[in-house]
Amino acid sequence: MSVPQRIENLDTRQHQDHDDDDEHSHAHRHSHGLGHALGERRDLLIALVITLLMMVVEVVGGLVSNSLALLSDAGHMFTDNLALLLSFFAMTFASMPATDRRTFGFYRLEILAALVNGIVLVLVSFYIVYEAYLRIVHPQPVAGGLMLVVAMIGLVANVIGAFVLAKHSHASLNIRGAYLHILGDALSSVGVVIGGVIILYTGWYLIDPLLSVLISLVIVYGAWALVKESVSILLESVPAHLNIETIAAELQKIEGVREAYHIHVWTITSGVYAMSGHVLIEDQLVSGSKDVLERIRALLAGKFKIEHSTIQLECDRCDLSSVCSLPINAQNSR
Repeated sequence: MSVPQRIENLDTRQHQDHDDDDEHSHAHRHSHGLGHALGERRDLLIALVITLLMMVVEVVGGLVSNSLALLSDAGHMFTDNLALLLSFFAMTFASMPATDRRTFGFYRLEILAALVNGIVLVLVSFYIVYEAYLRIVHPQPVAGGLMLVVAMIGLVANVIGAFVLAKHSHASLNIRGAYLHILGDALSSVGVVIGGVIILYTGWYLIDPLLSVLISLVIVYGAWALVKESVSILLESVPAHLNIETIAAELQKIEGVREAYHIHVWTITSGVYAMSGHVLIEDQLVSGSKDVLERIRALLAGKFKIEHSTIQLECDRCDLSSVCSLPINAQNSR
């Protein structure tokens, strides 16, 4: 049986005295989580509409003014719309219930969407740099006045979109990817506004492709961080803010616990962490191990925010290369 399956299959005998409390707690968390997810999807949809309308404006403005910066920003907004749409559908699927084959539901779709968003951002930025190079080699005239007006409209729209998503950007990696897209657009708009002013008053057309390169580098910096974090989660690496040695040391401070080892910690989706491990306890009656397990659960949830755990309690240290005698398996999903 896999780790996720063990997490979902609770040890009913060990938790029978706590069923009512657990059901109430789970219902409360589910209701709160559902409301939060609906809020995220609503705000994501608002941001999608804003960027879609602004993309149309920038395409028209870029073609009329012959501004690479505006057209680049419009292309960036096109990828933003795809990214936001992908994020929206990923969040919708993630809210679907778990099944016997997908015991964690579709949570990982959020991470996959974030990974795709980051990769698309990097690729589009490289293309913008290439187009800017061609403009630097062969400068072209740009209508600075129209470029400035469209860029200012775009800046206002992007600031509104970023503000809508900002409150969710730290709670969800997927939302953070969408937020970075819009923030990148806002930065682009600032650059285009500056470029429009310079072209309008000095006629220095070279500023247009130079700003495109600068904006692209800023976007790549944020996108690369998003890609690295997404890949880290998909590889089931230990979350950056957690340390296995620290967790083991804290578990060993619990009364009745002699040692904690073979610990694995990973991220299921943004803010949802899981752990499995072996815990060596004092020799005692099986019924007495319930209190030890409850103290372990409380520590993991309270101090490390690990709500999903699979703990194997043992009275003799288990070597994974051999078969343990009389292990006590205990699972927890809160």
